[in-house]
Amino acid sequence: MAKKKEKKAGKRMKKSEMSERLISLFHTKPNETFSLKQLSSSLNLTTHPLKMLCADIITEMIEDDFLQEVEKGHYKLNDHGLIMTGVFQRKSNGKNSFIPDDGGETIFIAERNSAHAMNNDKVKIALFAKRKNRNPEGEVIEILERANDTFVGTLKVEKFYAFLLTENRTLANDIFIPKDKLKGGKNGDKAVVKIVEWPEEAKNPIGQVIDILGKAGENTTEMHAILAEFGLPYVYPKNVETAAEKIPAEISEADYAEREDFRNVTTFTIDPKDAKDFDDALSIRLIKPGLWEVGVHIADVTHYVKEGGVIDKEAEKRATSVYLVDRTIPMLPERLCNFICSLRPDEEKLAFSVIFNMNEKGEVKDSRIVHTIIKSDRRFTYEEAQKVIETGEGDYKEEILELNKLAQILRKQRLAAGAIDFDRVEVKFEIDETGKPLSVYFKESKEANKLIEEFMLLANRTVAEKIGKVPKNKKAKVFPYRIHDLPDPDKLENLNWFINRFGYKIRTSGSKTEISKSINRLLDDIKNKKEQNLVETVSLRAMQKARYSTHNIGHYGLAFDYYTHFTSPIRRFPDMMVHRLLTRYLAGGRTVQEAKYEELCDHSSEMEQIAANAERASVKYKQVEFMGERLGMEFDGVISGVTEWGLYVELNENKCEGMIPMRDLGDDYYDFDEKNYCLTGRRHHKKFSLGDPVTIKVARANLEKKQLDFALVEK
Repeated sequence: MAKKKEKKAGKRMKKSEMSERLISLFHTKPNETFSLKQLSSSLNLTTHPLKMLCADIITEMIEDDFLQEVEKGHYKLNDHGLIMTGVFQRKSNGKNSFIPDDGGETIFIAERNSAHAMNNDKVKIALFAKRKNRNPEGEVIEILERANDTFVGTLKVEKFYAFLLTENRTLANDIFIPKDKLKGGKNGDKAVVKIVEWPEEAKNPIGQVIDILGKAGENTTEMHAILAEFGLPYVYPKNVETAAEKIPAEISEADYAEREDFRNVTTFTIDPKDAKDFDDALSIRLIKPGLWEVGVHIADVTHYVKEGGVIDKEAEKRATSVYLVDRTIPMLPERLCNFICSLRPDEEKLAFSVIFNMNEKGEVKDSRIVHTIIKSDRRFTYEEAQKVIETGEGDYKEEILELNKLAQILRKQRLAAGAIDFDRVEVKFEIDETGKPLSVYFKESKEANKLIEEFMLLANRTVAEKIGKVPKNKKAKVFPYRIHDLPDPDKLENLNWFINRFGYKIRTSGSKTEISKSINRLLDDIKNKKEQNLVETVSLRAMQKARYSTHNIGHYGLAFDYYTHFTSPIRRFPDMMVHRLLTRYLAGGRTVQEAKYEELCDHSSEMEQIAANAERASVKYKQVEFMGERLGMEFDGVISGVTEWGLYVELNENKCEGMIPMRDLGDDYYDFDEKNYCLTGRRHHKKFSLGDPVTIKVARANLEKKQLDFALVEK
């Protein structure tokens, strides 16, 4: 009897019946992968029509997210289930999304299903049943961890109530503030507000004022608002400053006794003209004809800042100094960064030094890493040192010219080994005492800058090799490296495709060195051409970001197998970690816990990124402020970005960037071609491409949103 039934299964079966049998099979073996052949065999599908029906149902099940195709022709139950955890991303237009922890497909969460989750909150969601040809959708059922509950904005204070009007792109609703929670805030003040609750039925979250930053529009208020917006501190804690005041600046007899004495060797610092924290100094002396001793001396910060102390904990939390347009927010208290640790001229200072013996060919014959005591003879600005290099005249000219000669050899060797030569022009503002931008100037890297850069690179690399380079059968001790991965091959292909239109090409496959050499050739070819800035920007986007890690993979951009950050402990926490571990290991100490240091590396990388974003926001603010006084004026520029909402244009004269909104290109309906970086008009076939020259006039300048709007001027 059973045999007969089995035969029938081979002849005829309804779609619904086969679907049920497939569902049952996948549910009973949720971890197994099946090919169509295996499914046919398991369900005893012997005829061609039945096998075709099975294949059709499988295709539908994949579309409905019930199954996943793990490799071509092999299927498995899609077991992410109905409940998932991940990160919620809020958009002010209500099109919120959820990114699963396992890195699966993004899921749409409508505002009504968001349970008032905030941007980057860790949440638990329930998936809705999948609708045909629609993206997956779900609802937030629990908020597991709040990412951020403070917002920056302008207070609007009425007779009976108050609101914080936010410029945050992720919050669609203003924050309601009860009158007794204003902390003295007045109408028009910029404030930091913490959301305390968001009742289910309420449209607006309810908050309380944590801090008043000052009147909107005032320079310090706005700079502090940028810091607060990125979650960065804008005041230095009193208790940390008090702790720093108690640190003695005097050098003890024990310090003199256990350090190498460099006080009588010619030593100087070269820094930007507005610098106060001198991290590094260079010394040079002739040992014998043809052999120089070059010392790279770095402020010995960790001699003063003890691990686990209140100053150290604050430095760890900040992880970096932040450089806004008009101010520095230091990682360490001022007494340390500008006074005790700073390698100021004519003052005896403690240093941690890398000493090189180098011949005339720039070859390092010998090196050692030692704690020293130094005394800088002179503080040069980059401009002063550059003048000595260009004229061959001035203080310590022999020493500077010799160091420059050696630096140029080091640089040449590095580029020959495949280091990538990005030479970006920085936009700087000349600012009056109220913070108002008076003019824009461009900061270029000249020989004096490169002299310092090469010796810092050499010291950083030498320190990393000292700890990381061990014999094959030995395991290196735990150490923070500065790592940089190879460019993403897809991004390289896109870059190559983009530069073809300007008549350039690069290699997208081959050895590391071949690829980097072809990128260098490109960077050389575009020098002083109108498309230079644009091609450099797009090339930079193809690169990975450098970061900190205890797992060394080398530094692609510098073409070093070992690299770390040792030379700026006044302004970077990773350098402090490196100083401490180096001291420990040189004294024969055992290795440290990898997980703890990897976590510190991740935190430092993240804080570096946040600081860079805040810095960019402060530059953007000044650009908008500067251009706000030039409304209606015309400028030539180049299209620097193409998006579905408009064109970004960078002005040639001052590198300020603004946008021509799509609505202002009103003469046509435009299609956005993401791959070709262009917009094309449907009726008139007018084309706007990345890199095209355009003339614009300044239409609007919105300081609150840090936004410049341009209007196209037809020639």
